[in-house]
Amino acid sequence: MVIFRTTQGQSPFLGRSMCPRCKKKIDWRNNIPLLSFFILKGKCARCGKKISWQYPVVEFLTGVLFVWWWLIGREFFQLAGLPWMVMQPVFWLLIGMGLLVVLVADWRFGVIPDGVNLFLFSVILIYRLALVGGGKMELEDFTKAILSAGGLTVFFYLLWRGTKGRGFGLGDVKLAPALGILLGWPKVTVGIFLAFIIGSVAGLMLIALGRKKFKQTIAFGPFLVVGTVMALWWGGKIWSFYFGLM
Repeated sequence: MVIFRTTQGQSPFLGRSMCPRCKKKIDWRNNIPLLSFFILKGKCARCGKKISWQYPVVEFLTGVLFVWWWLIGREFFQLAGLPWMVMQPVFWLLIGMGLLVVLVADWRFGVIPDGVNLFLFSVILIYRLALVGGGKMELEDFTKAILSAGGLTVFFYLLWRGTKGRGFGLGDVKLAPALGILLGWPKVTVGIFLAFIIGSVAGLMLIALGRKKFKQTIAFGPFLVVGTVMALWWGGKIWSFYFGLM
């Protein structure tokens, strides 16, 4: 619902969900994640039109994210002492949901909503400032993160201007500040490098399969998300391994 509404320029807080075809409000029993989709056989209970597979897929991925967070993530990212032992797991859960919205919205609609970019940037900046204020993050590391955000934004902006918007989207430029502060230096370099590599491979595969042509565009947001997640987990090791080879 958040993905659909934000990509259509609507607020996710407008009210109850409705069918995008007949515009009728969806009854609660027909709006249970995953279960209702299969009970209704993928069709609206009112008009009988097909429901996009986007909904159960996103519901499933969101469920996986929450289960992973409960079993693994909250322990892996947890800082000791209050309020950090609560704030940090919640922060990463919010970031995970935000990145999921970016991934699906850009892949499905070719748009990264401004509201989602602003949400990610605000949450990340406030949290990083709280870490600095609480002595959990060095000021030098925070400064590097801010510089990484600025450098990445300029780099993406130049790509957008250089391709006149045909090879690089403005939504990616607006996403850059959040990713820069989230990853910091040197993980931001690893994340963007991985995004370009994975995006190039995926593009070549789509062309080989006849799904895309050379002059057609491909959404880059999903690859930025994948590269960011990989850099968060393995960025330091990849960076050390690369320079170890040199």
